Amino acid sequence: MFFLRMIFRSFSRQFKRRLLIAVTVCLSATVSVAMLGVVFDVGDKLNAELSTYGSNIIVQPKADAVVNDLYNTGGDADSSASGTSESDPTTFLKESDVPKIKTIFWAFNITNFAPELNIHADVNCASESAASADSSSCKASGVPIVGTWFAKTLHMDSGESTVAGMNGMRSWWKLDGSWPKDDSAQGLIGTTLASKLGVAKGDTVTLYKTTADGSRNEQQITITGIYDSGDSDNNAMYIPSFTAQVLANLPDSIDKIEVKALTTPDNDLARKASKNPNALTQDEWETWYCTAYPSSIAYQIEEVIPGSVAKQVRQVAALQGDVLQKTQAVMVLMTVLSLVAAAIAVANLMAASIGERGSELALLKAIGATDGAVSRLMLAETAVISLVGAIVGALLGSCVAQIVGHVVFGSGITMRPMVFVLVFVLLTLTVLIASFSSIRSILGLKPAEVLHGR
Repeated sequence: MFFLRMIFRSFSRQFKRRLLIAVTVCLSATVSVAMLGVVFDVGDKLNAELSTYGSNIIVQPKADAVVNDLYNTGGDADSSASGTSESDPTTFLKESDVPKIKTIFWAFNITNFAPELNIHADVNCASESAASADSSSCKASGVPIVGTWFAKTLHMDSGESTVAGMNGMRSWWKLDGSWPKDDSAQGLIGTTLASKLGVAKGDTVTLYKTTADGSRNEQQITITGIYDSGDSDNNAMYIPSFTAQVLANLPDSIDKIEVKALTTPDNDLARKASKNPNALTQDEWETWYCTAYPSSIAYQIEEVIPGSVAKQVRQVAALQGDVLQKTQAVMVLMTVLSLVAAAIAVANLMAASIGERGSELALLKAIGATDGAVSRLMLAETAVISLVGAIVGALLGSCVAQIVGHVVFGSGITMRPMVFVLVFVLLTLTVLIASFSSIRSILGLKPAEVLHGR
């Protein structure tokens, strides 16, 4: 009881200094909880943020992927732009296999996907019949045409349904108009091509395509919108995949699938697996396969899409890892700096408090109190006020983390219990280190000299 009375008496006699210690610890706890809370959750948030900028996995026919790797030709996995190749594809995947992507182990991490059939066609030729239409008489020849899904509803064998298509894959496009309906004769046109053709939304354009068997097909497309992609896609048209397949006489054929997936940044295991999964041990293989690395998701896609090669868009994956590491480093640095500032402030405040209470502490030692008892008293006083500050700071830090999450990422931060445990451990160590120098001055107090004013 005497010990507790001494503690509470110190609060009333040195209220301002104790309050300053509480405020210092509170601010440090606020910063630490907020920053570490974001650090532990920023991976998922950053991944979701980067995924808004297009696909991070490209699926191609195996033959095309081999040629691209050998000759460094267009259409590689480092580019998400569509419709930029100068020639039509010669190898294909089956469009009917595309929904199988949602059957892999990491199906719930696949947020969107869209197949593509990249062909070229002539637009608005002078001749009224496709058979007699000549490229030289057309307003534009060899125009990139991308047959794809826009917002296609897929009904899975499991009874679940999902919506996939360019509506979600190209969320950064500036669209003047509306998205076309799937399985229709509608389409989108890029701003550059629209200006070249003198086309506005609501207009109808006629596409002419010479197929592999030598026939000349014709297809009228109603333009529902004009998009600005900010890249070479502005020279292309996007139409439903079925319509493009009829135009090119390529039923159930696509040459690319763009996949947007939530992934975990690569580490040494993922990089080893991406080179050769067969080189992994059984334990390594299971860890890799059951972790949402881009390489493991790509591998699982290859398992369900016959004749395919899935590759990650390397720039996006690298950007994700680099930005994540730098973001986490900055936040950890801010946490460390806040703890250092708290340690300096607490040490100075305790030193000032001991200086003011020198006579009191000397008297305690004169009547028989040991150095250990006096040190424990000072530590207990600091610990109680620091605990109050830490609790308040933890609550404030959680609020700050939510504000950061909503402002930066548009969603709240998931506060993990380990964040609070880690912060309380770090603050405890900080207060103990800050108290050490002050406690040493207590050990040097000589009651006779202090009480006699020497």
